[in-house]
Amino acid sequence: MRTIKGPGLMLAQFLGPEPPFDRLDTLAAWTADMGYEAVQLPTFNPRVFDLEKGASSRTYCDDVKGLLSDHGIVLAELSTHRQGHILASHPAYDASSDGMAPPEVRHDPKARQEWAAHQIMLAAASARNLGLDRHATFSGSLLWPFIYPYPPRAGGLVEEAFAELAARWLPLLDAFDEGGVDVAFEIHPGEDLHDGVTFERFLDAVDQHPRANILYDPSHLYLQMMDYVGFIEVYAERIKCFHVKDAELKRSPRTGIWGGYQGWQQRAARFRSLGDGDIDFNAIFSAMTHIDYDGWAVVEWECCYKHPEEGAREGAEFVRRHIIPVADREFDATMQTAADRDRNRRILGLGG
Repeated sequence: MRTIKGPGLMLAQFLGPEPPFDRLDTLAAWTADMGYEAVQLPTFNPRVFDLEKGASSRTYCDDVKGLLSDHGIVLAELSTHRQGHILASHPAYDASSDGMAPPEVRHDPKARQEWAAHQIMLAAASARNLGLDRHATFSGSLLWPFIYPYPPRAGGLVEEAFAELAARWLPLLDAFDEGGVDVAFEIHPGEDLHDGVTFERFLDAVDQHPRANILYDPSHLYLQMMDYVGFIEVYAERIKCFHVKDAELKRSPRTGIWGGYQGWQQRAARFRSLGDGDIDFNAIFSAMTHIDYDGWAVVEWECCYKHPEEGAREGAEFVRRHIIPVADREFDATMQTAADRDRNRRILGLGG
C-alpha cells in the first residue's frame, strides 16, 4: 500500500478579479501559505492556465510547473469541469451553458459543443506536455431533466442519450489515451454520470474504455443517500482522483434533498467545510488507503456558512490529519515464523 498524497486544493472556487485570486503566481503563494502541497488547476481562465499554450508548448508547461515549484507546490491535475458539462448539455440549460462559454459561441449550441470538445482535446495535449497521468472533468448531461421517472420517460430515451454521450466522449478518451492520461469523471448530480449505475452505463457505451474513470467525491454520494464508503471498494480500479468535501443532511418536515428551489442555507442537504458536516472521513481515508489509491487528496471547498479562506486553511490541516502513513511491515511481523510442515502438523494434532 502507498500513502495518499496531500493535501491538495481545487482552485476553481477561489478564482476572482482581485489579488491574490486573479492569477497563478499569487494564487500559488496563497495556496502554499494555506498549507497545501498541490493544486488542481481549472482551465477556464487563461490567467491561471492557458490551454492553447499548454497544448502547443512544453516550455509553457515547464514554466507553469516551475512557478508552482518555486512556492513548494506541485500540479496534481488539470480540470475541465465547465467544458465537460458544456460538451453535452440539454437544451433546457442553453442559457446557463452560455454563461460558462466564451461570447463567440453563445446562442449557438453546436458551436458551443464544438468549442468544448476542442478545449478538452487541448487539455489532453496539455496533460501530456505537463507529464500528468490523470485529468478531472464532468461528463455533461443530456438526461438530467428526466431524472425523475414521472412523467414516464419515452422508451429508449436513456439508451439513446448514453449512446450520444459516448459518441461525444470516445474521441476525447482516445486522445487522452495517446498521452497515457486517465479521465476522471466527477460523479455529480446534474451530470449524466451521477452514481455508480450511470457510470456503469457509460462504461458499457464506451466499450469499457480504459481511460474512463472516476473522480470520487463523497459529498455527492452522501446527499443521494448512497453507501459512499462501499462505493470505494466497488469501483476501486476506476477511482483516479479524490475530492475531499463534506456535506450534511438535516432532515426536515418541509423539504428534502432537492431543496425546494431554496438557497444553500435553507436546504436540508448542503455542502459544509471539512469537519463541519456528517461524512465519516476516517472510514473514507481507511478505504482509500486499503485500495492503494496513489493520487492526491484534493480539498474542494464549498460551504454555505464559512468564509472560504478559513475553510481552505482548516481543510489543509484536516486532510493532513486524516492521511494514513502506511506501515512498511505488518504489526505482528516479528511474531511470524517461516512455514514448517512438520511443526504445523504437530500444532494440528496430526503428528509429525
